[in-house]
Amino acid sequence: MTAGAREVKKWAPPAMREPEDTGLNLGLLTDLAIKTIYFAGYLSGKEIADRMKLPFTGVVDQIIEFMKREKWIETRGQTGIGEAGFQYIISEKGSDKAREVLDRSMYTGPCPVTLPQYVYAMKAQARNRSYVTQDTIENSIKGFEFEQEVKDRIGPAVNSGKAVFMYGPPGNGKTTLASKVGRAVLGEDIWIPYSIDVDGQTIRVFDSVNHEVLEMVDSDEKRAGTGVVRDPRWVRIRRPMIMVGGELTMGGLDLVYDPINKFYEAPYQMKANGGLFFIDDFGRQTMRPQDLLNRWIVPLESRIDFLTLSTGRKIEIPFNVLIFFSTNLDPKELVDEAFLRRIPYKIEIGDPSWEQFRQIFMIMCEKTKIPFDQQGLAYLVQEWYVKKNRPPRAVHPRDILGQLMDMARYLNKPPRMTKELLDHAASSYFVELGEYKAVTTS
Repeated sequence: MTAGAREVKKWAPPAMREPEDTGLNLGLLTDLAIKTIYFAGYLSGKEIADRMKLPFTGVVDQIIEFMKREKWIETRGQTGIGEAGFQYIISEKGSDKAREVLDRSMYTGPCPVTLPQYVYAMKAQARNRSYVTQDTIENSIKGFEFEQEVKDRIGPAVNSGKAVFMYGPPGNGKTTLASKVGRAVLGEDIWIPYSIDVDGQTIRVFDSVNHEVLEMVDSDEKRAGTGVVRDPRWVRIRRPMIMVGGELTMGGLDLVYDPINKFYEAPYQMKANGGLFFIDDFGRQTMRPQDLLNRWIVPLESRIDFLTLSTGRKIEIPFNVLIFFSTNLDPKELVDEAFLRRIPYKIEIGDPSWEQFRQIFMIMCEKTKIPFDQQGLAYLVQEWYVKKNRPPRAVHPRDILGQLMDMARYLNKPPRMTKELLDHAASSYFVELGEYKAVTTS
């Protein structure tokens, strides 16, 4: 574990005892609570607390008392023990209030943290200037074959914290290399908020597709029975590794406003904060490569990103992101020399040598429990590579052996590197580009 990874675990959500600990005023808290009840029909105090991700004792109970005094909610009954078991419904006056609040924003769910709280937490969890060594790189990609020159370049590149540009033919492990090294450098976990409040406007950060939630394992994660809990508005996740490809647009790199529900979705790089942002198929986006790189110049240098609200206001967000660009295109055709100079680290991931190809095959045979056969591999190479003038790719052994296993099951035979099964696998895997001609009818 790196020194930076140890530092990450020192920060955790602080204790929450009263509404003031949220950093939000009571008006914003009651707005969220009344929308929560309005959409549900009726909820118990505990259910309101669970949906808002706030402690009931000391926080939600105070919000409920305020709404009762304003005659926005009424008690319907009781389903549990204590005050948290009382059920509440919206009154007629409360319905008017709810519709007024919904005109401003339809966001419901976990209570947001404030922007200063988010900025502080992200800076506290930022990766320190800890460095990887040759041993770190070797351990992180153990079981994968890469040229020593590639390994010696990726280490200094991630140590710099600057953008990394990887290029080369598809199927040789660019994504694997980035993810494995990124995980080793960045550490394991980080706390992020479900959402953020900026002057009454909500930005949703947590994304169940891109964020992997980690179970709480520490005995003091929640100090039950004391009335004091860690701020539940934060969720502990594995450090994010977000990958985007040709679908990336310039608009996707700023706050995305939903005009119907009237709240924002955080952009990709904000969701990747504290982790890795992998831009695959670089050069195939609808925007020019120069425009995409220009978007990152200031954030990469200052470690601050500027995002724009629909009001025109710009907000500063910490930019603690390790960025990888990856392309299968020839860099000379993609961008000019001046452009490439602005990305200091360029790493070519080429085709494996035949010896590396054999090593990868052996590794994949061990993983799939298919006996490795040197003669079978020699036959495959001669018939399907040398004779076809086809270059080897690092991904081929995995895919061919997978096809071989599928065919062996179909034929009810043991999976072996026989000529018959290898030919079946290779013929269904490889496509001879340019040979297919469509049949036309007059």
